[in-house]
Amino acid sequence: MFKNSLLCLILVIIISSCKEETKTQELVEYQKYHTVTLSFEGPETSEEASENPFLDYRLNVNFKNENSEYTVRGFYAADGNAAESSANSGKVWQVRFNPEEEGEWHYTAQLFKGDSIALKTESSGEAIEITNANGAFKVIASDKKGKDFRANGRLVNDNGYFRFKESGKYWLKGGADSPENLLAFKDFDGTYRMQTSSDDGEAKTNDTIHSYAPHVNDWEAGDPTWQDGKGKGLIGALHYLSSKKMNVVYFLTNNILGDGKDVWPYVSPDDFTRFDVSKLDQWEIVFEYMQSKGILMHMVLQETENETMLDGGDTGPMRQLYLHELIARFGHHLGMNFNLGEENGYAEFTPISQNDAQRRSMTSFIKKIDPFNHPVLLHTHSHEPARADILDSIVGFKELDGLSLQVDKREEVADVVETWKRKSKESGNEWMITMDEIGMWHTGARSDSLDGNHDSLRRYVLWGSLLSGAAGVEWYFGANNRYHDLNTEDWRSRDRLWEITDFALHFFENYIPYWDMSASPTLINSKEAYCLSKPGEIYAVYIPDNKSTYSIDLTDITGDFEVKWYNPLSGDGLHEGSVNAIMGGGKRLLGLPPEVNNTSDKQDWVVLIKKKN
Repeated sequence: MFKNSLLCLILVIIISSCKEETKTQELVEYQKYHTVTLSFEGPETSEEASENPFLDYRLNVNFKNENSEYTVRGFYAADGNAAESSANSGKVWQVRFNPEEEGEWHYTAQLFKGDSIALKTESSGEAIEITNANGAFKVIASDKKGKDFRANGRLVNDNGYFRFKESGKYWLKGGADSPENLLAFKDFDGTYRMQTSSDDGEAKTNDTIHSYAPHVNDWEAGDPTWQDGKGKGLIGALHYLSSKKMNVVYFLTNNILGDGKDVWPYVSPDDFTRFDVSKLDQWEIVFEYMQSKGILMHMVLQETENETMLDGGDTGPMRQLYLHELIARFGHHLGMNFNLGEENGYAEFTPISQNDAQRRSMTSFIKKIDPFNHPVLLHTHSHEPARADILDSIVGFKELDGLSLQVDKREEVADVVETWKRKSKESGNEWMITMDEIGMWHTGARSDSLDGNHDSLRRYVLWGSLLSGAAGVEWYFGANNRYHDLNTEDWRSRDRLWEITDFALHFFENYIPYWDMSASPTLINSKEAYCLSKPGEIYAVYIPDNKSTYSIDLTDITGDFEVKWYNPLSGDGLHEGSVNAIMGGGKRLLGLPPEVNNTSDKQDWVVLIKKKN
């Protein structure tokens, strides 16, 4: 009898173990950092339903593993395949989540219904039954490599620079600020230009929106499309930009009343409570592709012309709904930052504007509802006093991560970056400063055919900003150029500019610990030079020509240093000049650059001075 009982007990244990093992094996597997999209079926509704699915429903999903817990808001997804079907009705809600840890994750989803419940945070309202409300999945290692964000993880702000949250590796950006109306693309549902513009001070437009036809041939097999081949122009453009080793694109998500008047997330540009599900699903295909190419999503939330359009500038119900929807649909992405809006705040040409309290409120709201803590930046006006009047009032505000800087006179870039790095550091909240729009407003970065090596941009903006502590550079195409900020179809018009930018990024990423260095221009015997240093260890010096005699002040420094030269026009590694080594203890001549490719005496160089082991 005992033997039979023992045998039964053993069988029960074995069967239980097998069931548990089978249960574990049956968990759906996702890769770390990859997008997990979960769908839930609820009540049948539509974009135009009297009970507004965007306002009168709220989906919350709790994700939890043994170490972490996130509550992520979901969104109405029509039939769950709207990018392909263009559906505006259905019974599917979805949530998107990028898990940052391997192992088993559990989730619980709740759908609530009630008057304007989307604007409420508490679990009030009527609980609505949905399918798939509870479940689990397993996260395994990512199979991605290289610059793909799914190989590297989430970017956060740290020490005034972008840094990958898990690995701690720092990251600099370089890429396109134009066209700002990137998403005014003919292959997106419901996208058109409301009216053309011929106003002074703006880029001129006609009734044609982007097709990016010159980039269709850059699309490659395996790249995404939708609806039987749509999207190739924009996807091909991003493929091209990535091939030039650029890693950021700036774009507006709402330019109603602005320059382009051709980008908005809504079904209609005059109803701010209903969102175009299929259009936003098509945006997501593009954003997901950007992530796979290591391209930061620089999401600009409004323009100077429409910053008071929602709630008079307050973070009221319409602005809250707008931000909730964008973060629910796109906040899972690993490489992105929010920008409070172009040229935010008062200036003579834009007197109707958000004020300091409204900027702070909007920033705080984003930080409150974003479960992933993306950096939040403020885009500035181009000159004083409009810029300083706004920044002096908000510097030190802990929830603002930094500045998306605009400067009209390129010769002043380094001074402006240094000034606000210093002021923000003194305030106790050192800002990330990205050099995102260079003036003058009408010119910006011209085409290669007009400015072959972009001499002034290379000198004052690219190297001037990065060697002053900037976290990256984007190129604005001006308003009066043939290929300008609104009509550019072909990024090849600035092909050489991308190359020159890549050479700068390569230097910073491979030769210096820039995140641990600070601007030190007074160490060099010329006001025309720039210097970033970690005193006593490493110095990066930009000199604008090789016809002058340059020296560095190492008076209070001991030790021996090697001297190497880097060509910002070729990016072809480090070279030896006429002086190979210098000692601390005084002012030391840097010597002359190498005779590489018969460079002229007007050529700029970068000198790397590094302490010998």
